[in-house]
Amino acid sequence: MVAAGIAAASALHYFTPPSLILWHNLFQRLYYLPIIYAAIYFGWRGGLAASTVSAVCYIPHILHAWHHMLDYAMNQYAEIIVFFLVGTVTGVLADRGMRQRRELAALNRELQDSFEQIKRADRLSAIGQLSASLAHEIRNPLASIDGATNLIESEQTPQEMRTASLAIIRKEVQRLNRLLTNLLDFARPRKPEFQTVHADRLIDAIVALAGHSAQQKGITLHKDVPANVPAFECDPEQMKQVLLNLTINAVQAMTGAGDIVLAARQHDSSVAISVRDQGPGIDAEDLDKIFNPFYTTKDAGTGLGLSVVYQIVNQHGGVVTAERNPEGGMTFSLTIPLDRRRGVEQEAHSGSR
Repeated sequence: MVAAGIAAASALHYFTPPSLILWHNLFQRLYYLPIIYAAIYFGWRGGLAASTVSAVCYIPHILHAWHHMLDYAMNQYAEIIVFFLVGTVTGVLADRGMRQRRELAALNRELQDSFEQIKRADRLSAIGQLSASLAHEIRNPLASIDGATNLIESEQTPQEMRTASLAIIRKEVQRLNRLLTNLLDFARPRKPEFQTVHADRLIDAIVALAGHSAQQKGITLHKDVPANVPAFECDPEQMKQVLLNLTINAVQAMTGAGDIVLAARQHDSSVAISVRDQGPGIDAEDLDKIFNPFYTTKDAGTGLGLSVVYQIVNQHGGVVTAERNPEGGMTFSLTIPLDRRRGVEQEAHSGSR
């Protein structure tokens, strides 16, 4: 391209009559195009080489066509000097730009490597915390089972204590089974099977399922769903699991009688469903940990319930949040897109970050 540009500018000079000076002035400027191109792509050496070739091609024309016009010829020679200046300066600037781009590329690679190392370290740290928490959660039931087994094996143990020990074993086995079930739900969540669901019917099902447990503690479940809340797309069984988990947590958190409100509202292109209780609430410094695996404030909790809630809502392209109520208690809210495709796109985008 550089050679073709210089050849074209030179040919225009040689084949245009000298009387057309205006055209020759224009053709002379055409040399700058291949000179600048060569300087940008090949650095100052390319700019200098293109300037030299242009001068070699142009000087014979000056000697032949303008020997009788000394002043004009001198101007053309001066223009050739500008060829070299433009080619050299542009090339130097291009070289500097290329060096900066290489340095930025190297810096970007270093940042990417550092980021990958941080992610690997983060994953290893998470695995370590998960393993330690899982070992802790398994060790306690095993210790209880071992102690109960020793009592049963002892010939001096009364029959009543043997019966109580069997009950302990059964209780701890159920606890381990619940732990493994929650762990599998967390580790290998089932893909949502989307259906169109109405929020009021979903909340009705939760009130029916958790109402008896709530009544035993003197707690009343209230539904607050305006008629204008539209249906949305979700996996109804998974969403019942999420809301039932939040509702049971609210019931267990409250130490006395009171109210739990399950509400739904439309927010732009999403439906927000909230569970509001009147319990003691969660300390502010613990709010950023409650969705972590195995984090729990309950003595008998596995610490996986809210992690599963977070994962299911995330699979729906939604967001789950927790905030303290001004008058006490907590409000857990999940925001689910009305459109399944929008939710899938949001979930995919979240996963790529």
